[in-house]
Amino acid sequence: AALVAAHLGAAVTVVDRDGLGGAAVLTDCVPSKTLISTSHSLSRIEVAGGLGVLFDGVKSGHDAAADLGAVNERILELAAAQSRDIEERLETVGVRICRGVGRLLSPSRASIELASGTTEELDADVVLVATGATPRVMDSALPDGERILTWQQLYTLTDVPKRLIVVGSGVTGAELADAYLGLGSEVVLVSSRDRVLPGEDADAATVIENVFRRRGMQVMNRSRAAGAKRVGEH
Repeated sequence: AALVAAHLGAAVTVVDRDGLGGAAVLTDCVPSKTLISTSHSLSRIEVAGGLGVLFDGVKSGHDAAADLGAVNERILELAAAQSRDIEERLETVGVRICRGVGRLLSPSRASIELASGTTEELDADVVLVATGATPRVMDSALPDGERILTWQQLYTLTDVPKRLIVVGSGVTGAELADAYLGLGSEVVLVSSRDRVLPGEDADAATVIENVFRRRGMQVMNRSRAAGAKRVGEH
């Protein structure tokens, strides 16, 4: 929106706290696609032995493994680089970017608490509120950042979980379930609907769910997670 407005001649100010591109670039769509790409690369190595293709020190494709710490570090670096590219593009067309938090004082006036500690007020003909997505946190499943994770915290893991339960079979849940299945985790996908990806094409979603099951994923349809809590090391 800022880019289009600037091209049309508006004087545009973007107030941003976390990084240009928001959740989609920094912790959701871009990172998940990179994770899936890494997972698929590992899957191709696993079947290479059956095709007669071997690697130094690897007698069987099953000896291949992911260094999840290195994988996630690369993923976050790529996401941050794309965010910087977006910022540079906006600055090129004259958009002013303010690091901080904006608050509406009226329909045409905003207060900006800048990261530097100062406060600035701006008038505008139009104020667009585009705050993006944040994980839903429930009292029955409070994230601890170690064993109970939101989709934002998942990229802090340094070891591939032996068993991973993914609650929610929308696009993000299905992507992460697919990626970790390919990385070697036992994956359980909890879906409250009749099939995974309920918002997508029904035939395509059915094909994807069948592929998940064929690859060993446990898909629990018409199921809801009542809660999650950490008990000792479990």
